[in-house]
Amino acid sequence: MLEAISSTAITAGQAASRITETQTVAPSATSPVQAGDDVGFDSVMKQVTTDAIGTLKAGESASISAIQGKESTRKVVEALMSAEQALQTAVAVRDKVVQAYQEVVRMSI
Repeated sequence: MLEAISSTAITAGQAASRITETQTVAPSATSPVQAGDDVGFDSVMKQVTTDAIGTLKAGESASISAIQGKESTRKVVEALMSAEQALQTAVAVRDKVVQAYQEVVRMSI
């Protein structure tokens, strides 16, 4: 399931990059960006998607480890809360992208 989400998000990121190829954004805390680097929308979306998928997989593996008795309850709850936050963020970004697309479609030419 996560692989399907990943491929869909990367495809959406590639489609969006064709629209806004020259747009730059502020660097994220997870990936340092050198001064003067051109960061595209697609690369930022790929990084965010990769981070979210990694967080979801960590939550899954923590849950499996807890079932096997290898992980403490506290660590499992922390991993699941982090995964839930990543999923909520991904859904919010998706909703905003869909909303922006709908606004563009409604524009008169």
